[in-house]
Parts: sequence; structure tokens; C-alpha cells
Amino acid sequence: MAKEIERKFLVDPAKLPPLKAPHAIRQGYLPGCQTATVRLRISNENAFLTLKGRAAGLSRSEFEYPVPLEDALEMLDELCGPAIIEKKRYLIPHEGHTWELDIFEGANEGLIVAEIELSAEKEPFVKPEWATQEVSFDTRYRNSNLISDPYNTWV
Repeated sequence: MAKEIERKFLVDPAKLPPLKAPHAIRQGYLPGCQTATVRLRISNENAFLTLKGRAAGLSRSEFEYPVPLEDALEMLDELCGPAIIEKKRYLIPHEGHTWELDIFEGANEGLIVAEIELSAEKEPFVKPEWATQEVSFDTRYRNSNLISDPYNTWV
């Protein structure tokens, strides 16, 4: 079984290094599944359907499958509802790990988070100076929750 183990942090944009080569991401969620989160993501010209199980600590099951781009565009429009997450993702290497930095747009504009994927919950890592408060256990910061409760409604 595929497992996702990730930690998520807020970001101080003033401390970020120069950013380059973003992935433009659009993603939506299919409603109705009680035991998993079902996400459809288009990243640049690639599309994926991802199923994520319930979190147990920092871990949860994750299964991801490629989808033809034309199908993904249609599914986003027809199946995911009007609310879509839009963001730019930057991959930043730091001390042996790759951090995924997401700069949100639209209803979540102003939100910047960084995630690190780990091979074990207790795997050590060096946090970059630009990664600030950890929000791994704050469910408001899950992309699936930002659909129904966007960041701009919090501030």
C-alpha cells in the first residue's frame, strides 16, 4: 500500500530564495466519498486522479493514477464543482530533501505553504529558515478543506 507522510509549514516569503520554474496547478475534489478524499489535479500538462485515505498521525494511504488531460479538464468542469484550487508550486531542494512550496491564487490568495514528504514519521530533516509555523495537524490547511473554507474568509 502506498503511504504519504508529510509535514506542512507556513512560509515567510521575505526569507525565500529566488524561485524559478513553477508548476501551474489546478485541482478539484469529487464529493461524496466517505472513506477517502478523491482529488483531480492538472499540473502543467499532466493530469492525475489521487485517492487519499484518512490520516493517522502524519501518515495516510495515497494512490495516484495518470489521467488523459482532455478527460481531466472535463472532470474538473463537470464533477468537481465550481470551487477549484489554483496555485503555483515550486520545488526547492534543501539539506537532502525537496520541499514543495505552494503559492495559492484565487480564493486562497495570500496563503503560502511548504510541505516535505518523508519516508517515516520520525525521519529527521532540516527546516529551512523560511519555513515557520508547522500546520501539519491543522485541517484548515488541507487543500480539500480550502475548497469549502477558503483562506480569504479567515483573514
